[in-house]
Amino acid sequence: MSNDANSMTTQDLEFLQRPLHGFLSVAGGPIPAQPRPVWFEATAEATIQLFTGPDSLKVRHMGRDPRASLVVVAPVGERERWVSVTGRATVEPDGATDLAGRLAARYWDLDDPNRADELAEMLAAEWVRFVIHPTKVSRYPS
Repeated sequence: MSNDANSMTTQDLEFLQRPLHGFLSVAGGPIPAQPRPVWFEATAEATIQLFTGPDSLKVRHMGRDPRASLVVVAPVGERERWVSVTGRATVEPDGATDLAGRLAARYWDLDDPNRADELAEMLAAEWVRFVIHPTKVSRYPS
């Protein structure tokens, strides 16, 4: 396992750009933390972003403690690999709808009319961007 104090490598970013699910934990929640699977995007600025409702539990928990982490694991059948990103999270009011559209295209087949309808419903809702600013990145293999 490797720890790089606060930066993602090129290999980390390539891995995180795949359509894999991440497991998000927030510090202000129950102890022990209860990770939830999420769609996410690793940005060119080496942050991690996802979208959520403005009144979601993860946003409310941030009011008590802004720390969050995301763990992403290679699927079964591939060589063992994972990346863990931990840092301070912020809630951004802009860009969430665009992010939702990009992530839906990454995770779903939008040629499927059912998925396209689900996306249309999602895009009509109110969203915020939940952004993790990494302070620690761990990975395996190093």
